[in-house]
Amino acid sequence: MHELFVLFEHAAGYGLFRVDQFEEVGMLLPQIEASVTDLSRFNSIVQLVAFSPFKTAVVALENANHISEGTLTSELQLFLETHLPLSKKKKFTLGVSEPKLASSITEALGITCTHIGVVPEITRGLRMHFPKLVKGFTVKSAAVAQLGLGHSYSRAKVKFNVNRSDNMIIQSIALLDQLDKDVNTFSMRIREWYSYHFPELIKIVPENYMYAKVAQFIKNRKELDESKLEGLEEIVLDSSKAEAILNASRSSMGMDISPIDLLNIETFAGRVIALADYRQKLSDYLRSKMSDVAPNLATLIGEQVGARLIAHAGSLTNLAKCPASTVQILGAEKALFRALKTRGNTPKYGLLYHSSFIGRAGAKNKGRISRYLANKCSIASRIDCFSDYVTNVFGTKLRQQVEDRLKFYEVGEIPRKNIEVMQEAIQEASALEEAAKKEAKKKKKKSKKRSLDVSNGIEEMEVEALEVTEPSPKKKKKKSKKNAED
Repeated sequence: MHELFVLFEHAAGYGLFRVDQFEEVGMLLPQIEASVTDLSRFNSIVQLVAFSPFKTAVVALENANHISEGTLTSELQLFLETHLPLSKKKKFTLGVSEPKLASSITEALGITCTHIGVVPEITRGLRMHFPKLVKGFTVKSAAVAQLGLGHSYSRAKVKFNVNRSDNMIIQSIALLDQLDKDVNTFSMRIREWYSYHFPELIKIVPENYMYAKVAQFIKNRKELDESKLEGLEEIVLDSSKAEAILNASRSSMGMDISPIDLLNIETFAGRVIALADYRQKLSDYLRSKMSDVAPNLATLIGEQVGARLIAHAGSLTNLAKCPASTVQILGAEKALFRALKTRGNTPKYGLLYHSSFIGRAGAKNKGRISRYLANKCSIASRIDCFSDYVTNVFGTKLRQQVEDRLKFYEVGEIPRKNIEVMQEAIQEASALEEAAKKEAKKKKKKSKKRSLDVSNGIEEMEVEALEVTEPSPKKKKKKSKKNAED
């Protein structure tokens, strides 16, 4: 007779249950669904075989992490080997709620596992009535165990988040885009505001950042004279421009502005300059963060385009899971679905359009180079995501491959094969990794020597202090003899 055992993972431990009349239960699935809420009816179907509680909260957290990942722990394997009839010739099936865990149990122990049919309903009933099915277990103790494990599991997931480094990149690129919009808007506002007083300055200084600095420096154009010419040259970095600004201020057609208005313009210009400076610092921060998290992707297509791809995918892991065809049209979803709806031409590129390779390619080759670039971006993101040693060797080689492909489209020069390039990159990366390991060993040896020297120095100091504080015992004996003779 075929038997069904159900494994139930609780916050307090593992429970193994046997389902009586399995074949009849399978035939009467609607009745099982109705009897789940009734303990007396459910207890006649399911019987407890064994229960193995977790010894500590740390063990419970480790087992919960392994179950979520679908791996079989040594505790669970020992529990199943002990209480399942493996040696007997009886046929049985083990019901497991997690499909990944079921496959790992089948690979390790050779047990037939299932997660469909009546197993979900029986698991639902076990989850509802588990404290009443195990002796010495109450609803309160079950709630305490679930709450403690839930808090520790959530804390561990937040602390050891795989995408924790990606979050900083996503936030910084979003802030960078917002700062670009704000700085442009504020710069246009200050140009329009200060043009009432000095309209000729726009044609002489067209750059937004430099215009704000010049407006903050000049203030009232009537007070600008040759004494301020050196300071103006330092801002503009051109003596002829500074002379042109001075001459234009003398014959300007602008209106006079009160000191209060000029003070507001000066304050606003200072805020715009501060925002632009912070934008530059944020760009440097993003560059350093991308070199740490995704150096190959940053080397291939640049820091900002790579950061936008990561932000649009949600994380570096999600980007690594995307195929090259998805990477190619990331950011052009609206155009894609509009083309599918109207049966028109689908877009050739999305965020990859901002890469320099697309602009350098000809009109006929833009789609081809975008497809090739998306393929290389997919490879680079996977290397960055899943490699243990971080290096930009693969990004450099992939970038050179895209350059060679551009030459092939333009001139017809045949590029090198991908296998040869990747073999060279693997050799260079392995050499760099070995060199880094050797340097780490040297640093460890030096730190050990320093710690030993420090400990020896401390011991010598302690011995010297003891010698100074404690007098010799021989002198005491001589003094005692002299006292006895007297």
